[in-house]
This record gives sequence, C-alpha cells and structure tokens, in this order.
Amino acid sequence: MEALEKAIQVVGGQTKLARALGKSQGHVWAWLRRDHRVPAEYCIRIEQAIGGQVIRYELRPDVFGEDTRAACDSHN
Repeated sequence: MEALEKAIQVVGGQTKLARALGKSQGHVWAWLRRDHRVPAEYCIRIEQAIGGQVIRYELRPDVFGEDTRAACDSHN
C-alpha cells in the first residue's frame, strides 16, 4: 500500500485526502489498514487531487495495468 501512503503524505494526511474525495477519514484508514487497497472508483480522483504525484497505475495495478504512457512517449 505504498502508493496510498505516499498519496496521504503528499496531500497532508488521511483527513485531507478523505475531504478531497468526499469521504470520511475512517474510509481512508480502512483502505490503508483493513482493506489494503483503494476502491478502483477513487483512484483517478486521488490522482487528480494530488496532481498526479501518485497515479492510478500505482494505486491499483490489478485494475489499471501497467503505466504505458512513458513507453508510448518514447516512440514519438
């Protein structure tokens, strides 16, 4: 859950991330400590809330796969 921990750090804490997502701090805590993953529907919102410092591919590679943007850019 390193990606979620980084997102929490970047935004300034669990409460701030929760507010940015319209959720309670308890939801963020549960993702971090109990569920061990962010629900997929929040990954893009987290990415946007922290300006892409953590991306959906890091938060849920099982859903979004690998980040292929760099590979595509190198072929241009």
